[in-house]
Amino acid sequence: MKLGMVGLPNVGKSTLFNALTNAGAQSANYPFCTIEKNVGVVSVPDSRLDYLAKMYDPDSFKPAVLEFVDIAGLVRGASKGEGLGNKFLADIREVDAIVHVVRCFEDMDIIHVDGSIDPARDIETINLELIISDTEMVQRRIDRAKKLLKGDKKAAVQVDFFERLLSHLEEGKSARSFAVTEDEQAFLHDTPLLSAKPVIYAANLSEADFAGSLDEHEHFQAVKAIAEEEHAAVLPICAQTEAEISDMSDEDKAMFLADLGLEESGLNRIIRTGYSLLGYISFLTAGKQEVRAWTITKGTKAPQAAGKIHTDFEKGFIRAEIVAFDDLKRCGSMAAAREAGLLRLEGKDYIMQDGDIVEFRFNV
Repeated sequence: MKLGMVGLPNVGKSTLFNALTNAGAQSANYPFCTIEKNVGVVSVPDSRLDYLAKMYDPDSFKPAVLEFVDIAGLVRGASKGEGLGNKFLADIREVDAIVHVVRCFEDMDIIHVDGSIDPARDIETINLELIISDTEMVQRRIDRAKKLLKGDKKAAVQVDFFERLLSHLEEGKSARSFAVTEDEQAFLHDTPLLSAKPVIYAANLSEADFAGSLDEHEHFQAVKAIAEEEHAAVLPICAQTEAEISDMSDEDKAMFLADLGLEESGLNRIIRTGYSLLGYISFLTAGKQEVRAWTITKGTKAPQAAGKIHTDFEKGFIRAEIVAFDDLKRCGSMAAAREAGLLRLEGKDYIMQDGDIVEFRFNV
């Protein structure tokens, strides 16, 4: 999974990126500090994998990984090449989902590119640049489909769909909020629109506001309202707090978070939300040689899951031997789970479930 972190200059984007990844991206109080994209790879926390590691003491331990991309700050006119606009749009096309960092804190010592704190305006600034870029792409799709009208009746359906989508975009609305039927999903899938990418709005708060009640926090509530309208996710977060805990031991971090009334860090919350937005789950493989998590989309069948490990596993798929993690944990060992009849043999039509521990049988 690749998450692109975007936001206007000086909203705390690179500070949050550094805290989440410890990758050391440059962070400073002036626009366009981030020019080249910074990339950080982090392990996806999974207590199930930790449990299996204690059980098997494996030679190799490989959790799933997540790639954060810190993308250059954006200003108005990016879709026309202003600032670092062309680079921004190119970088954002490569990610699976967007973490849009929105400034919700007041600090006179940290300048804002527009001179004041207004989350709704900031969100609109970035969204409009993505939408403008998308309108150009949709118009090209309409022109292409119209050329096929005489010889292809299906082209008329495409023209109708994209013209409705174009009208939606021209109203300043993102493709995320455009209602589509199941049949129309294919049109969107074949058209890589920037404003259709799943979004997590990370509302960057001050330490004091983050520790308090957000029910009446004007800036956070503004972001929350926009997220609900767009069918996007919203997370309250404090980049400064994340920076403070980034170098702590696990024990100290847990105590610090507990004092704030939190059970997990911002990194864990972003990862969990990203998995949910993208429809991702993990299946596990376990043994003395290796304990590993594999990321797949919900609805993936066993042969295709096997193909994540090796293409030969999918081509020669025979069956999958599966036990649910909770069943294994309850039994205490794979042998006990087998004796209890909890180890199942599944065929080609089996849909993988989150936390399945699996061994694939194949013959090539």
